[in-house]
Amino acid sequence: MPTLKSSRKSLAQSRKAQARNRATRTAMRSAIKGVRTADNPAAAQQALVKAASQIDKSAKKGVIHKKTASRYKSRLTKLVKKLA
Repeated sequence: MPTLKSSRKSLAQSRKAQARNRATRTAMRSAIKGVRTADNPAAAQQALVKAASQIDKSAKKGVIHKKTASRYKSRLTKLVKKLA
């Protein structure tokens, strides 16, 4: 446990940020999984829209890098087009 007041505050802040980031990352991964497990093209297309939005939110909040977000969206789009 930190002794200094600033260290305690820093620890508390990092734990809050970690919880926020974990929630955002979990939501993003669930949305991606929804696209990958979609059984028909229409459902996959709808899931792709939600997943792309979630991926963009994660990138905007700094949970993932902007180019990583682009790569995820590109690969998911390619997957959905293959289903159609």
